[in-house]
Amino acid sequence: MQNTNTLDAIVIGAGFAGMYQLISLRDKLGLRTRVLEAGSGVGGTWYWNRYPGARCDSESHSYMYYFSKELVQEWEWSERYPQQPEILRYLNHVADKFDLRRDISFDTRVNSANFDEANNQWVVQTEGGETLRAQFLITAVGCLSSANVPNTPGLDRFAGQWFHTGAWPHEGVDFKGKHVGVIGTGSTGIQAIPMIANEADHVTVFQRTANYSLPANNAPLTEDFKQYAKAHADEIYEIMTTNGNGHPFHIEKRKAVETPADEIEQIYEAAWQKGGLQFRATFEDLLVSNDANKTAAEFIQKKIRKLIKDPVKAEILADIDHPFAAKRPPIDSNYFDTFNRDNVSLVSLRDAPMQEIVPAGIKTTEKVYPLDIIVFATGFDAMTGSLLKLNIEGLGGRKLKDDWHAGPRTYLGLQISGYPNLFTITGPGSPSVLCNLPPAIEQHVEWITDCIEHMRAHQLQTVQTSDQACDQWQQEVDRAANATLLPQVKHSWYLGANVPGKPRVFMPYAGGLSHYRSICNDVAADGYRGMRFS
Repeated sequence: MQNTNTLDAIVIGAGFAGMYQLISLRDKLGLRTRVLEAGSGVGGTWYWNRYPGARCDSESHSYMYYFSKELVQEWEWSERYPQQPEILRYLNHVADKFDLRRDISFDTRVNSANFDEANNQWVVQTEGGETLRAQFLITAVGCLSSANVPNTPGLDRFAGQWFHTGAWPHEGVDFKGKHVGVIGTGSTGIQAIPMIANEADHVTVFQRTANYSLPANNAPLTEDFKQYAKAHADEIYEIMTTNGNGHPFHIEKRKAVETPADEIEQIYEAAWQKGGLQFRATFEDLLVSNDANKTAAEFIQKKIRKLIKDPVKAEILADIDHPFAAKRPPIDSNYFDTFNRDNVSLVSLRDAPMQEIVPAGIKTTEKVYPLDIIVFATGFDAMTGSLLKLNIEGLGGRKLKDDWHAGPRTYLGLQISGYPNLFTITGPGSPSVLCNLPPAIEQHVEWITDCIEHMRAHQLQTVQTSDQACDQWQQEVDRAANATLLPQVKHSWYLGANVPGKPRVFMPYAGGLSHYRSICNDVAADGYRGMRFS
């Protein structure tokens, strides 16, 4: 028998976003709220991504909630850049502290979500046959959670094992004595390859696109720093929420194009030695001027060539065809050094494209590489993939996958025309992946919660945006992107270029988190301009 439950709000996803949305709706507004989570525990991205070397590239004291002063003071991170197990422990601690699990349905995958216009309710069907109804539907499915496994001919005939880093077995993978092929050298591959090489008999890395990477220079946090972060929490949060990237540092107010070459070299060297993403903040014109960007690109390429002993490997790894930070710039622990190991080979798929997977391994145009295990570090169907998998239908049975056939259209990355009472946390058209996510998530959740509180205070039943508002916002998304070098990268997942057949539309908002926050605040202050209530 099907079980029907009627609620005030349904939230899909129990990661950073879904957990805070539950706290906000249930504990602040008193709404009957249920979170639906496909996994067996909380954590979202950090529940699924358990591949070797999985680590955050935001500094730990910024990769956390700041809505609760008590939570900030009681949690203690161990490292500058926390690993997946520690982040998952943190999120479980939050779930325990706020008693969240009683309102989360685990192992519950959503099959469809349809808006019932007559009853002004969202009707959600789960894979297990349950039907739930609620006035509000909020998606917290993450920007990078729909694994992208390339449709490579022959994968079904491969005699060995294969894994995608975004759906890693919880029991781990034994690489001892194995010949392993890793496809992909984005952020995930850069983290995983050194760890796999430490264990495997041999690793062959298949690189399509060479990538910049910065040293993390990770280290345990000192007691002095731990005390500093707690004592200055308000100041740190102020920095995170008043800059463009959500990180705990400001971009330097200087231009590379106006700085002498020897001084530029010193500034980059100091940033390289410090490690981490703050390298991007050395000059304010790195992402708006090709000449400025070239100074950073050439510095990093020179470092790569110096780190790699084999000149052939060095050239493959340093032959980068896009501006620095125009794709997500990873940070690493011994990534380039790993290619100096005797048990690590490098294949350029530009020079010898992959043809198929054969039972024995991977076949390129040059040869067959015998493999026991293939690891796909090929990223995600970013920003839209997880939303489209929900099979959302709005007014008149309109389907989101049809409405977005030419690319996503949203208002502020928060609402979609034709889908009343649906909110998307860090949806396409919001800063999301271009900044440190926890402060972006907190801003979205608080804005959504305030909007729902406004509706309840004024006895309003529905809220929806318009095609015109979405079109105008897309123009602003395009304007912000085109003011930077970001759209120059034609094979970026920011544009959906890593997924065959996906429309090429620049999806995140590149205008900066602080500017975006002010826009959202102005919209709310102006009676939620661009939105209609009834």
